[in-house]
Amino acid sequence: QVQLVESGGGLVQTGVSLRLSCAASGRLFTDLAVAWFRQSPGKYRAFVAGISVDGTREYYAHSVKDRFIISRDNAKNTVDLQMNSLKPEDTAVYYCAARDSRGNPYRIVTQTSEYAYWGKGTLVTVSS
Repeated sequence: QVQLVESGGGLVQTGVSLRLSCAASGRLFTDLAVAWFRQSPGKYRAFVAGISVDGTREYYAHSVKDRFIISRDNAKNTVDLQMNSLKPEDTAVYYCAARDSRGNPYRIVTQTSEYAYWGKGTLVTVSS
């Protein structure tokens, strides 16, 4: 089993930055590809950003590309999401998710159904 714990959410104003962190435990971290998703009230959970096992490949949703940066530290078993120039439409619960990627360590998957492990989420609220 894999345990994922998110932190760093909060209430911020439009235009500022916020950094989320996801701490993983329970399994060899370098077996796992990790991604961030978000869910706003009344909407489906949506892919935000993903990173490959070795950290060399990243992929972003169009809505956050050039504003958000995903990174991972395999020595600390953490994946961070640096969120810059935040907008009210970024308001959501942000979830960290992980999937076994031993078969293809460079693949980044955007579908929620492909991820077996999920954190409980952290709320980000951006006020206008």
